[in-house]
Amino acid sequence: MIPVPTHPRLSRRTALQAGSVGLLGLGMNHVAELRSEAAGTTAGEKVRKGRAKSVIFVFLSGGLTQHESFDPKPKAPQGIRGDFDPISTSTPGFQICEHLPMLAARSHKWSALRSLTSPYNGHSSGHMAFLSGRTPLPPTFNGNKPMPEDWPSIASIVGAVTAPRNNNLPPAAVLPERLVHRTRRVIPGQFAGRMGHRHDPWFIEASPFNNGSYGAYPDYEFHFTRGRERNKNLLFQAPNLSLPEGITQGRLGNRTQLLDVLESQRRDLDAFAATENFNRSRQGAINLLTDKSVQEAFDVTRAPEKVQQRYGKNAFGWSLLMARRLVEAGVNLVQVNLGNNETWDTHDNAFPLLKDCLLPPTDQGLSALIDDLQESGMLDETLIVMLGEMGRTPKINTKLPGRDHWGAVQSAFFAGGGIQGGRAVGTSDDQAAYPASNAQRPENVAATIYHSLGLPDTTAWVDELNRPHHIYYGEPIYDLL
Repeated sequence: MIPVPTHPRLSRRTALQAGSVGLLGLGMNHVAELRSEAAGTTAGEKVRKGRAKSVIFVFLSGGLTQHESFDPKPKAPQGIRGDFDPISTSTPGFQICEHLPMLAARSHKWSALRSLTSPYNGHSSGHMAFLSGRTPLPPTFNGNKPMPEDWPSIASIVGAVTAPRNNNLPPAAVLPERLVHRTRRVIPGQFAGRMGHRHDPWFIEASPFNNGSYGAYPDYEFHFTRGRERNKNLLFQAPNLSLPEGITQGRLGNRTQLLDVLESQRRDLDAFAATENFNRSRQGAINLLTDKSVQEAFDVTRAPEKVQQRYGKNAFGWSLLMARRLVEAGVNLVQVNLGNNETWDTHDNAFPLLKDCLLPPTDQGLSALIDDLQESGMLDETLIVMLGEMGRTPKINTKLPGRDHWGAVQSAFFAGGGIQGGRAVGTSDDQAAYPASNAQRPENVAATIYHSLGLPDTTAWVDELNRPHHIYYGEPIYDLL
């Protein structure tokens, strides 16, 4: 995509409003027509049609333990194999953790990658690598906060280089909240970085724990409990659709005021935008923000009781149900943060937490998502990827007990979108400590996502100096396809 040109009469604040949050915080797709007209191209010219129309990228912040999920080691010594037993799946010879029985029954519909690796044992560096799909850290990387020159996230890249399928929705979204570390630290890697704030994905606030705005990376105010406590919390709410500064939900009824804001933006933008294109984008923004039926469509807590019971009436189930509705509505990539505040960082009390709080809702919600997509005919065109920023140590720390940070190997989950089911791709050693065969890196995961979406390996985004930045830094994982 070609970025919005800078005009001498365009104020920085208005440029950020129109670009960073895309006309009322709805994503850059609402100005795609303006950029395309300025560049003399159409939004879809760089996109080659692929098998997948959309991606659901499930991120397990904190780091999923490979031993207690998709790569159990029952023959390892006591201090390594853990408390859980493996169970057989619908795929002969393929075993996974006993607390994932629903996924085990559906293993012919998905595959596991057991040899995913990175050099990082830290949360921030691991997030940067796997959310951006690039292993080397950016030169100005700061583990304590996002930086303007960070690598762009996969969500931002997909949002920038794919054509929107629904003009009233952004191409990429993140839910139910942004990723944070413990107290007041925003985790880097989830924003657009050097692409510019206007390419930040659409963050849908569906959790009552976090408030705030996005784009300029201010010191956010957070309201949350510790992640491991939150696993038992069933609170959830309809998304808080982003609005321009000074306009609240209570004032949305005043359509005249909303139109005044848009009209002010139009006056600043009309130097390089066709008025009729702006008016279409403006009307789409108003429709999304003021039409109660649109907002109710995303209020998954009001979904039919049978549907909620199927996914699980908890934050995990509701998040995956909302992701399914969004891709059906036309969003190209939805990142689902299953458990924020590094919920999967199971240093202590790991086995009760995994057994009672983490694995059951993941097993139920992910199984429901697969079944739902298949029944609706959407599974073949929807890629599901699930991973974290690291794995966990092969040796259990007996004091707590639990497993500590371990970037050397982790297991990842793939389904739909052209993925062959019933496969265990790659192997780890006998302690699940290092890859033993077919090692894969963050670049290969990102390339698999782009390839599944039909993006050619020449795809690039262009910065404000007209410099191309290619998005492929590795090969797709062809053994999955």
